Amino acid sequence: MSDNMQNLNTTDTDAAEPASAFSLIFTAEQVGIITIDVPGEKVNTLKAEFAQQICTILQKAQQYPGLKGLVLISGKTDSFIAGADISMISGCQTAAEATQLAQKGQTVMAQIASFSVPVVAAIHGACLGGGLELALACHARVCSLDEKTQLGLPEVQLGLLPGSGGTQRLPRLIGAPKALELMLTGRSIRAKQALRMGLVDDAVPYSVLLQTALERVAKGRKSRPPLPWQARLAGGPLGKSVLFHFVRKQARAKTHGNYPATEKIIDVVRTGLDQGSGNGYQAEANAFGELVMTPESAALRSLFFASTALKKEKGGDAEPLPVRRVGILGGGLMGGGIAHVTAIKAGLPVRIKDINHEGIRHALKYSWDLLEKKVRSRRLTRTEQQRQMMLISGTTDYSGFAQTDIVVEAVFEDLSLKQSMVAEIEQNAALHTIFASNTSSLPIHKIAEQASRPEQVIGLHYFSPVDKMPLVEVIPHAGTSAQTISTTVSLAKKQGKTAIVVGDRAGFYVNRILAPYINEAARCLINGEPVDHIDKALVNFGFPVGPIQLLDEVGIDVGTKIGPILVDAFGERFAAPSGFDAVLKDDRKGRKNGKGFYFYGQKGRAAAKKKQVDPAIYRLLNVTPKAQQSEDEIAQRCVMLMLNEAVRCLDENVIRSARDGDLGAVFGIGFPPFRGGPFRYMDQLGLASVVKTLERLAQQYGERFTPCAGLLRRAQQGELFCSDGGAREKVSEV
Repeated sequence: MSDNMQNLNTTDTDAAEPASAFSLIFTAEQVGIITIDVPGEKVNTLKAEFAQQICTILQKAQQYPGLKGLVLISGKTDSFIAGADISMISGCQTAAEATQLAQKGQTVMAQIASFSVPVVAAIHGACLGGGLELALACHARVCSLDEKTQLGLPEVQLGLLPGSGGTQRLPRLIGAPKALELMLTGRSIRAKQALRMGLVDDAVPYSVLLQTALERVAKGRKSRPPLPWQARLAGGPLGKSVLFHFVRKQARAKTHGNYPATEKIIDVVRTGLDQGSGNGYQAEANAFGELVMTPESAALRSLFFASTALKKEKGGDAEPLPVRRVGILGGGLMGGGIAHVTAIKAGLPVRIKDINHEGIRHALKYSWDLLEKKVRSRRLTRTEQQRQMMLISGTTDYSGFAQTDIVVEAVFEDLSLKQSMVAEIEQNAALHTIFASNTSSLPIHKIAEQASRPEQVIGLHYFSPVDKMPLVEVIPHAGTSAQTISTTVSLAKKQGKTAIVVGDRAGFYVNRILAPYINEAARCLINGEPVDHIDKALVNFGFPVGPIQLLDEVGIDVGTKIGPILVDAFGERFAAPSGFDAVLKDDRKGRKNGKGFYFYGQKGRAAAKKKQVDPAIYRLLNVTPKAQQSEDEIAQRCVMLMLNEAVRCLDENVIRSARDGDLGAVFGIGFPPFRGGPFRYMDQLGLASVVKTLERLAQQYGERFTPCAGLLRRAQQGELFCSDGGAREKVSEV
């Protein structure tokens, strides 16, 4: 910075006070630069104590003679403000406290908005939640064109709404339709899209970001004024009721009434547009306070804290080895997906081996097609696409594998084949190379039993489609070294995955708790319940898709393959209902061959916008479909078996903690996030209630529902799985 700039830090006057997150300097052109840099943190987050710090820095700036304006910029390398400190929100004990917290935030933003000279936000990196609300309070916004720059209001993902004025300022700036879409989805947008939307006034290279913001202030360039009232609604008074009716209908179709924050967001935005911003701000603060106290928000925040804590863990005590190059065995759907996240997300060179060039071509096309979508949507340049594709290469022999640090095997589920792959890697790769098997069912100790370096063999179970599913299971066998575990976890994190370390037992964790859930849905079908009735019951419970549709999606052949392995390991409680194998015998594999429980058209696409059940399924199973049980009863039957099995997994050390069990279920199979995961959900219901429900179901449907010993013991002793008791309020049973 220029020597002409004068430093004015808020901590200079009182050395005893903690360091401020805000510092102030002035340019020779009489523009103040406020730098936001939270001490000791990698990213900036807004905390309650910052309200006074911001007030103080603004007062000092106003005292500067001839002040022309202010620029707010971050002192962090890759973020502006990533949002509010969530622990601050979780510390609220009552709705009134949370409402006051929102009102304090609104007051701070109002001070910025009413400042006597222009205030410009210079945004680089993450500008999310409270960070974007602060930027919205400024008189203008300039952002960098860097890929790291993202803007959004993701509060809905925590069961909340923007509480510092965001619900009122954003619709007035970009219009209610676009504002509602951003707030209801919680999605982030990049610089060019923000510029087109009118969310920012300019988007420039990072190298000239500060200069551009300073020039805007110095020249007195103002942001465009808020949209006229009619434009905010994209249709004036006539379109208002249509807009809100459509948005509410669309939101309910997606949430099935399980996420109260979406309704509150719609209500609060409409209040502000109907009754003025004053009433809108009050409605926003009140709604924020109410939402903080809901069990849904408590559950979603628990997942946020759990996933944040897991990201800091290495999977063990050993330091991971550096991973510079990765090998992939198999160019199929899974191999192509693993290669994509390794090259594109982790930025690592990938070498794919397949038995023929067609497999390699298929794997390369997988990444090319995904990148092509980004190019078409202008999120990626053609040059960058080609550069990223150069990270992926293929071979039909083992050339290049001597330089790999870890090899991920993604071949057919055949034990002898996988064992031969281990032997070949040990012969053709480096002595330190780790062998990671993407098996969904085979024991890792069996895969490693003929290895000369079994300590470097581990399981790494991805979920399909790999580029979208956030979870991986890392599965060490008894002889896997601690360093192999930590190195594998490190790779998974670089690939953008949430990695849980699970025990080497049949089905591992996710498939083990999923199997009884699917089997019970199949029993309901065999007993005559319509396919769509079963699926609707579980979607309304909160799953993204129903269990029967899930079988179609993952492949009926794949979904049923693990059953015999689980039966062999754990007994008849994992047996599929009699007669259900008729589906597979009819060559019904689901979406992938266009023949499953639902109708599919070309290339496995759904035959209609709303999926239609293939009635031939009922003839095949010799049942007459008729809805007899309520949705609640069907959901209860399927979910209770999953909960019971999750407790067994915890007690058998298949998972290391209830936290890992919750994350695995939510990120691996879509267990309803607003319920927090199986263990948190059981705490919400009360373990005594869970036991009582299972005992009733056991009397009605069979001993497979018998509560496991660990659940009975905890219920009798009044124990909980989660340290915070699961939620502030108990919820009704399914």
